[in-house]
Amino acid sequence: MLAEIKKDTRTRMGKSLEALRHELAKIRTGRAHPSLLEHIHVDYYGSQVPISQAANVTVDDARTLAVTAWDKNMVQVIEKAIMTSDLGLNPNTAGSVIRIPLPPLTKERRLELGKVVHHEGENAKIAIRNIRRDANASIKELLKEKEISEDDERRTVIEIQQITDESVSKADAVVAEKEKELLEF
Repeated sequence: MLAEIKKDTRTRMGKSLEALRHELAKIRTGRAHPSLLEHIHVDYYGSQVPISQAANVTVDDARTLAVTAWDKNMVQVIEKAIMTSDLGLNPNTAGSVIRIPLPPLTKERRLELGKVVHHEGENAKIAIRNIRRDANASIKELLKEKEISEDDERRTVIEIQQITDESVSKADAVVAEKEKELLEF
């Protein structure tokens, strides 16, 4: 019973960390990365699909992405979707390949993005603490129903706190790594 609660807590906190990594991957740094275009959707024959399902996104060089549409008819649609996205990118089309040069970030923009990264990290830590609260409530419920002893309850609450501290420090490390990446020129 308690082992299940601890395992569930670890799993859910791990998912929160994965969600944080996924959100931070969307934030543009000075380097080109295919995940930059993940959230862009295109109209693929009547249905909205992620760009990765309509084209191949690769890194040409450190500051250029190359998008190769699988269907020549989709080139203009993909190009328009990239231009109208919130990324502020100007794609250049050459045949069926769309090249997207990434302009260098200004210092102000880097600082703004640093705040966004920090905010995402805080949201992840809040989620982790909420998971801890749920786990502790489950443990207290077991104690109230006399399914576990007070010693078991105390020991498990301490173990849940250790799992929480571990997850929070991992979230801090992910945020610090992204902030460092943002500040590189």
